[in-house]
This record gives sequence, C-alpha cells and structure tokens, in this order.
Amino acid sequence: MSVNTPTVTGLERDAQQAMGDHKVHPNEIAIGVVIGRASEYFDFFVFGIACVLVFPKVFFPFVDPLKGTLYAFAIFALAFIARPIGTVMFMAIDRRHGRSVKLTTALFLLGGSTAAVSFLPRYDSIGISAVYLLAGLRVLQGLALGGAWDGLASLLAMNAPRERRGWYAMIPQLGAPLGFMVASALFAFFLVNLDEADFIDWGWRFPFYCAFTINVVALFARLRLVATDEFARMMDLDRLRPVPALELFRHHAGDVIRGAFVPLAAFALFHLVTIFPIAWLALNSTTRSPGEFLIVQFSGAIVCAGAVAASGLIADQIGRRNSLIMSASLIAFFAIGSIIAPLLFGESAIGQTIYVTIGFMLLGLAYGQTAGAVTARLGNHYRYTGAALTSDFAWLLGAGFAPLVALFLSQRYGLAMIGVYLLSGAVCSLLALFTDRSEMRQM
Repeated sequence: MSVNTPTVTGLERDAQQAMGDHKVHPNEIAIGVVIGRASEYFDFFVFGIACVLVFPKVFFPFVDPLKGTLYAFAIFALAFIARPIGTVMFMAIDRRHGRSVKLTTALFLLGGSTAAVSFLPRYDSIGISAVYLLAGLRVLQGLALGGAWDGLASLLAMNAPRERRGWYAMIPQLGAPLGFMVASALFAFFLVNLDEADFIDWGWRFPFYCAFTINVVALFARLRLVATDEFARMMDLDRLRPVPALELFRHHAGDVIRGAFVPLAAFALFHLVTIFPIAWLALNSTTRSPGEFLIVQFSGAIVCAGAVAASGLIADQIGRRNSLIMSASLIAFFAIGSIIAPLLFGESAIGQTIYVTIGFMLLGLAYGQTAGAVTARLGNHYRYTGAALTSDFAWLLGAGFAPLVALFLSQRYGLAMIGVYLLSGAVCSLLALFTDRSEMRQM
C-alpha cells in the first residue's frame, strides 16, 4: 500500500521559501526537539501536580481527600488512553494536509486544552459538570499529544554521526526533566508565597494559563525545522512518511507490541518519582509541605537531566541495548530495596530526599536511551508512524495508570507494594530486551 506525499500547504510553502535550501545540522534539530518535548511534558506535569494539590479540593470536594486524589488520577489516565487515537487521527491530517498543518493544529489544541483548565468553574459552582469538563479537556490533551509527534527525533537519529548515536538519542529526552522543572517551580512559587485559600481560589490556575504561550513558542521552533528542504527530502526518500496504522500493524504488529515493553522500567518509574510522591506526602505527611517537597523534586530533576546526558555517553561506549539492560537492572535493584526498606521514603525528610534523588538519577539513565530504541526493526518506511504508536503504547502500559495504581496499593497494602509494582516493570523490560536481541543489535 503506497502513501502519497502530502500536498504542500501555503503555510509550509512560505516557511520553506524563508528557510531556503538549508542543510539541517544535528545541533539545530536537537534544539527544536528539546523545546518541543519540554512544552509537552510541561503540560502533562502541570496537570499531574494539580491532580494532587488542586483537583481533590476544587472538583471532588464531595469525597474524602484520598478518594478525590484517586478520582483525579483516573482522569489523569484518560490522556494516555486517548494518545494513540490522536496519533492515528493526526497521521491522517499529515497525509492529507502536511506536517505543518498537523503540528499547528495539535499544538494549539494541546496548549488551548491545557490553558482552558485554568478557566474551569469549581464543583461548588456547576456541580458534576465541572468534572465532565475537566475529563473532556484531559482527553483533548491526549489527542493533541498524539498529534504533536513531529518526527524530529527520527530526523535527529538519521543525521547523527554513527559513533555518537547514543548521545544524540538522549537529547530529545531532556525535555522531560526540563518540563518538570518549569512545572514544579511554578507550583512551588505559588504554594510558598500564597496562603492555601488564595492558592485554591486562583493561584493554581496560572501554570495552566502559561501553557498556551509555551506551546506557541514550541510550535515555531518545530516549524522552523519541519519546513526545511532537508526534512522534505527525508519524506521523499520514504524515511519519514505517515503510513496508515492498519498498514503498520499488518506488517509490524508484533514489533510494535514488543517494543512497548522495552522501556517499561523507565516509564513505570517516571510517575513514581514525580507525581506519586507528592500525593503520598499530601495525604500522609504532616512534617513536610508540598511546596518544600516540589523544590526537592526540582533538584532531583536537575540530577535526572545530568543522568540523561550520562546515558548518551554510556550508550556510545557499551551500546544502547547494554545501556538499557544496565539501567533496567539498576531499577530492579532499586525496586527490591523499596520492598525491603519501604520506610526509607515514608519516615524522614532525609529518606524522602534520598529516594527522590536516586529515583530521578535512575530515571535519567533509563529514560535517556528509550528514544528510537524500539523502532530498529520497523525499517525506514514504517519508522515515523511506528515510533509514535510504540511510544504511545509504552506510555499507556508503563505510566498512564501508575499514579492511580501506586496510590491505591500504598494506601491499602503499604509502601512496599510500590517496589513490587516497579519491579514488575523492570522485569518486563529485561524480558523484552533479552528475548529480542535483534532489535538492539545495531544500536
């Protein structure tokens, strides 16, 4: 089944004329990728933090704080369910109208749906309709994030020097700690400087409102690269085509499903060091405020960014597959330690800081090499769509329900169950890596 190259739209034509016959340097692609990814993660982390600190009081005041947080986490998961649907929808827009139209629509939808949360009335004002509106905006976030897949990470990998593929593979992943740093810093600022009444009344809305501006900046950073002749040549060479999902699954269903399990250790850990600890402290700790803990997590995100960079250096020395096996094994040991000594996180501020710092470091080492690690067997023709959907399913399986499951298990059975949950993700990653050696052979 062939896929026609999309017609160049007026927007793309104007941008291409402005850029000219410009050879894209990997460093230029890297900057665009990091800005784009950081904006996406900012939107998701703002929503995730608000699920703990805001939504139980604003949208679920009719239940106790634990149930309110669990309900909020259920809404949080909706975006991960919608994300692969959004990928399929926006791939069709890409084929029909071009990538610039696709990205413009997706990023305006992502920024608009996130910013719209800041204008939602409380449950006390319009009742259950407020919850339905929140859920609807969360679904739109997920659809938009699926559409925000731009292929720049694949373009970066194709343009990277062979001996530095690990280094360039980690660059897109820097968007995660950067996005979390901005989101946590904004919430921490308002938590520290406002009393609780003012924060719940209006302070929490400002981070959501910022999302639209951040996504506009990210849009222009991406369009500058997507509109180049170099990017168009990649499409002409059949290397960045938005093939239909049915065609992809007809030829590579097993590879997509198997590939979703490779980064499961990193994705399972993702929300266990970012969103879940805030929830546990908010519900159980009387010695540490959420604002103070967000500052600790901000420092952890800096460690995470350093570990992401280190993963690139390590992968270039020992190979990406060996790097992923090493990081998944370290996460497994971390999980076992959490089972044996679950009170490390729960008892003291020092223990909490140690848990967060080590967790963020392991997250950086593991997450740094997940980009492109699961698409080697897809071939150039299916790489663009395959990478997007593989990532979508990995996020759904590993991270989408993690805060909900982790909070439920920890409240009912104790913190040791968090280690069991994380260990299951690490085991899945190791099994996927060891049973499909060919997938990483050339990485």
